[in-house]
This record gives sequence, C-alpha cells and structure tokens, in this order.
Amino acid sequence: MTILVDGELVLYGFVGENYWGDGFTAGDVIDALAELGRDADVTVRINSGGGYTDDGIAIYNSLLAHKGKVSIVIDAMAASSASIIAMAGDSISMRAGAMMMIHDPAGSTWGNAEKHEKSVEQLNKLAGLMAEIYSEQSGEDVASIREDMKAELWMSGEEAVERGFATDAVDAKSSKVTAFDFRQYAHAPQKLVAMAKKQNWSLKPKAQKAASAAKNQPKHKEKSTMKVKPGTGEPATEQTTAATVSSDDVKARIKAITGDDAAQGFDGLAKHLAFDTDMPADEAIMALKAAALDAPAAAGEEPADPKGYQARRSAAADLAQPGGGAPAPKKATATIDMASIYGARVAKKEV
Repeated sequence: MTILVDGELVLYGFVGENYWGDGFTAGDVIDALAELGRDADVTVRINSGGGYTDDGIAIYNSLLAHKGKVSIVIDAMAASSASIIAMAGDSISMRAGAMMMIHDPAGSTWGNAEKHEKSVEQLNKLAGLMAEIYSEQSGEDVASIREDMKAELWMSGEEAVERGFATDAVDAKSSKVTAFDFRQYAHAPQKLVAMAKKQNWSLKPKAQKAASAAKNQPKHKEKSTMKVKPGTGEPATEQTTAATVSSDDVKARIKAITGDDAAQGFDGLAKHLAFDTDMPADEAIMALKAAALDAPAAAGEEPADPKGYQARRSAAADLAQPGGGAPAPKKATATIDMASIYGARVAKKEV
C-alpha cells in the first residue's frame, strides 16, 4: 500500500501486517521517509484503531530519528499503538471529532504457570515503558499514566490537549474512522462498537496457505533496536498473538501451521492453533497429527499394525504438549482431545 501521498505520510488502517488489505507497517514508513529524504519536513496523518505495538514502536522511533520537522495530524483516530506513533510529533494536532486512546498492552501465553507468570512480568514492564513515552510528551508522571492505561483512557481533541497528549485541536472536520474491531476494547465509545458490529470489522484474520516454520511466539523477540525517548525496550502487541513478535514471523508461523499436510481435514483446529494460541509451529503440527490419529476410523479401516499405530499415536500426543518430546520411562499412553480443547478455547475467545 502506498502511504506517501503528495509528500505526506498517510497512516490509515491497521498498524502492522493488516487484516483488511488497508494498513501500514514499520517498513512502509521507513521506505517513505527514505524517499522523502532525511532532512525533509513531513506531515504524518493518522487514522488508526491500533494494531501490533512492535510496529508502532518502530514507527515511533523512525519518526523520532527523522531530522526534519514531524507534524502529526490525527484525522479521526489514534488508538492503542497508533497513539504511540503520535507521540513522535514535534506538533500533534487533532481534528474536530478525532479521538485518542491509551491502554495497557495485551497478549496471550501458551504454557505452564511459570510461562504465564513471565508473560505477566514482561507485559507490566513493557506497559511501564509505554507510559514513559506518554509521560515524555505529556509531562505527566508515569504512575498516573499507568493508572489511566489500566483503565483504558479515551480522549477528545480538547481533552488530549489539556492533558498534554496533543499540542492543539483544529476546527477541521475529522475523517471517518478506518476499519477496526473496536469491540475488543473495554471502554470504546458505543458508536464505534456499533460501527464495528454493523460493518463486521473482525480481527479474525483469513487463513493463508503454505510456507516454512517460523520463530516461536509469544511475541517475545524484541525486533526494534532503535532508541526511544525515555529508554529502551519494546511494548507488547495488543491483540492476536502474545506480545512482541514481528508481523513477518507471525505470518510465517500461521502459514507453516495452516499449510501443513496435517491440517487437511482439520481446518478449524489448524486455524485455532495458528490464530488463537502461541503454540510453536512444530508443536501445533504435532497436535494436528495427534488429532488425526484420535479421529475414529471408518468401518473396515482399522490400522493393520495396531501396536505400531498406538506407539505413533502416543508419541504424537506427547509431542503436541508444550515442551513435549522428552523421553520418559514407562510413560502411560497419552492422548489429547483436541476437539474439546478447540471448542472450549474458541468459545472463550468469542467477542
């Protein structure tokens, strides 16, 4: 997608690899800034409900490093990771009717209690780093901003200016907000929730076929090494997979799972493992194979080698578990009911 329009950066849509065919990535912004020239003044127009925070923080850093003056104009919406991008402006203008939202990063974790505890620790740390970015711009103390982030703070132009999150509010009429599933936010204005429902703006991505295995989620691979104002570190992503993986790795992992031969006949389970969990690609594929082995055989199609069949079935089930594959003496035959797991997790994640 072209984001450089008449010398302006137009950042509309999803932040990162997008769902609806409209959006922008950190790579798009860096390419556009290179085309403009390092010393050129630039106007950046934002209309985004958010997306991956690793892309947002990388864009923030690239704008911060740009030598020319950066003028941010929020045409309609700067929510979540898009509000982080806005903080890089030398000036931050909000059009009449435009809104800004800040909140805590979010993510999911696949694994035992220790892994969940580590994710909690990391998410809190990254939320603190985000608060420092907001604090640097607004002048408010970090602790106060953290409380606002936990509560999910929505601000009009006037409120954002009063709090220091924007420098001015202009009379120009705001644009229509771009597609985003605002239903996922705890306190989104009802008109945005209704609009998302009416337009069927869903954050459930379309399945993509084929490819090689990718790096593991959760998003704990810190992608950006560019300097941030208050310190270093990477905020987590706010939806889909866990906190800080690049969109390229997410895409490759999804392709690896949904494109594997083991996904044939188990499309729903493959999509669930790819989109709703952080299970590594190789473990997800083993889970699909285990599910296939668990499937009842048609009449007259019992395995010719029952002992070998049972051994393979047990091995596949073991490997399907997080951290599976380690030998254990005289371990009882293990099976997993992936259909039940899938049904339960899908029901839990419905919005």
